[in-house]
Order: sequence, then structure tokens, then C-alpha cells
Amino acid sequence: MAVIVNILTSIINIYIWALIIYILMSWFPNARGTAIGQFLARICEPYLEQFRKFIPPLGMIDISPIVAILVLQFAMRGLYRVFTWF
Repeated sequence: MAVIVNILTSIINIYIWALIIYILMSWFPNARGTAIGQFLARICEPYLEQFRKFIPPLGMIDISPIVAILVLQFAMRGLYRVFTWF
């Protein structure tokens, strides 16, 4: 079980870093138009869209990525707690 938990948490960590990089790319002009930006958009936007449906932007600031990352962090902690009982 520990191996499965480690693999899942590693995948979640990699996805969190992909989200962070994708978010930071919005600060640079045309960064999302690159091949890396398009790849990150394909894997990050479907997840972020779920949060954008419920969390409106505050002026020019979109806080949905912060909430999305927090949800992944809570999921990772939940995995640890559930599988440490076994």
C-alpha cells in the first residue's frame, strides 16, 4: 500500500508543479502559445475550469488556481491519513 500512496502523491506533486508553472506563464507575453504552454493548457485547463465555474475572479485576480491547488493538497493529505490506518 505504501508504494501506491507514494506513486499517487508523486503524481499529485507533479501536477501541482504543472499548475504553478502554467499559472506563472500567464505573467509572460506569448508564453502560453509555446509548445510547453499548450501542453500545460491541455492538462491544467480542464481541472481549473471546474473551479472557475464556482469561483468568480476578484477584479483582475483569478483565485481559482489557489483553491485548485489547495484541493490537491488536501487530497494528498487525505491519502496519507487513509492509508496509514492500514
